[in-house]
Amino acid sequence: MNPETMFLICNNGVLPAWLLLALAPHWRGTQVIVHAIWIPGLLGVAYLWAMLSGGPPVADGGFGSLAGVMALLSTPHAALAGWIHYLAFDLFVGAWESRDARRLGISPWLVLPCLFLTLMAGPVGLLLYGILRLSLRKTATLQEA
Repeated sequence: MNPETMFLICNNGVLPAWLLLALAPHWRGTQVIVHAIWIPGLLGVAYLWAMLSGGPPVADGGFGSLAGVMALLSTPHAALAGWIHYLAFDLFVGAWESRDARRLGISPWLVLPCLFLTLMAGPVGLLLYGILRLSLRKTATLQEA
């Protein structure tokens, strides 16, 4: 399988999970499909495939500088692995936001913009959810109760 095909499968494969979080956060199926390890696990397999099938890392790549990170992501397989990383972690954060809001009694309608921003700009969505949570719950901690 080529990186472009895997990109399309992973990119489009997470969209139903995001729709479930947005449109049916309390449905039992959402709990089974999104809040279980299935989707992140499959993304983990795809990530591993991208990392292992791309060949050796670029010689001047590394995490110590922006130029090094850019070099690391300069091949199709490495860029795909980076994108899958975003997909998996953004979905994980969105699922947590949804569970946390449900546990705290925060309306799914108020969480919807947070989920959208988490999908599109991960940390900004998490920041917005934190602000929402702080304003409604008067707590700055993200600990589970």
